[in-house]
Amino acid sequence: MDRPPPNVVEASVSTAPAGSPMQATPDYGSAGPTPDFKIGEAGNAGDGRTISVKSIRGPLVAIAAGGLLAALWVNVGSARGTRGHLSPALSSANRVMLPPRMDRGELDRLKPQKQAESLLELAVGNPEAAPVDQISTHVDSWRGNLRWNPQLAALTTAALNSNNLRVRESGIEVQLAAYGLGKTPSNVDSLVDDAASSDHARKVWALWALGAMANRGVEPERVIQVLTRHLKDADEDSRRWAVEALALTGTTSTVGILLETLHNDPSPLVRERAACSLAASGMLSHEQRLAAVPVLLHYTDDPSLDAQTHAWAFQALGDITRQRLPNDSSAWRSWYGNNHPGN
Repeated sequence: MDRPPPNVVEASVSTAPAGSPMQATPDYGSAGPTPDFKIGEAGNAGDGRTISVKSIRGPLVAIAAGGLLAALWVNVGSARGTRGHLSPALSSANRVMLPPRMDRGELDRLKPQKQAESLLELAVGNPEAAPVDQISTHVDSWRGNLRWNPQLAALTTAALNSNNLRVRESGIEVQLAAYGLGKTPSNVDSLVDDAASSDHARKVWALWALGAMANRGVEPERVIQVLTRHLKDADEDSRRWAVEALALTGTTSTVGILLETLHNDPSPLVRERAACSLAASGMLSHEQRLAAVPVLLHYTDDPSLDAQTHAWAFQALGDITRQRLPNDSSAWRSWYGNNHPGN
């Protein structure tokens, strides 16, 4: 099976000017960091190349997927992004209305690669009627039979950027299948080892993959403990990808962890990713995100936080509550008190 290349977003931002908005997308690049090595191998690519971290900056990416032409904003690279709430991967202007599912006979006649691409295309193009059940039924048969190519990478990115959680889940399933990762505790063991690797590309890919495994129900409590430990890593990029992975798990227990990271991490980039993970990125449900609101209200004028973190707290509040209020703590507290009198 062809392995996707390492595709790790460079975390080079050490400062962010006050007022910088959060990223408009989950900032996953091409569906997160991806490896060109097999689990347990040494930290070199199979052809002898050293696996390296690549910088991917965010132009508009256009993909043609089986006749579907979609415009995807994949803004990646730094904390100096555009508007912070998560936009649909396909805008209403660009979306092509596709049938909700494929005919079973037609689907069975396709090879695994085309099955995965076609069903994920349907999910991205018509999220309200996404064929997630067909993806779930077939995904185990795809594992080991998918070739990571630009089309699958773009479709997986679009799925992970969808506003529909079920479509995001489908993106995770297809990505794990493309990695050849079975959803087993033994693979979690291997990923935990890789997350401790001195090879940075291997490490951050393993962090991301652990989050994906936890989202699919494989040892989530253990994975969250491992990822939380990596929030203490010395290097900014490892902490950033630990945050992305925690957001990917979609568990309520991560809300408090992300809030603590937003408050305490010394890196503006890591704090920004924690804020965006609470606001829009990752796999938390709307109800889970609402649990962060009282603490975010406190963060808007916490004197121990800088102006940029105050701004990110305001933006997260707006994205979670879908309210557009000024960046004024009293205005937000008044709104919250009027709408949540028991809290």
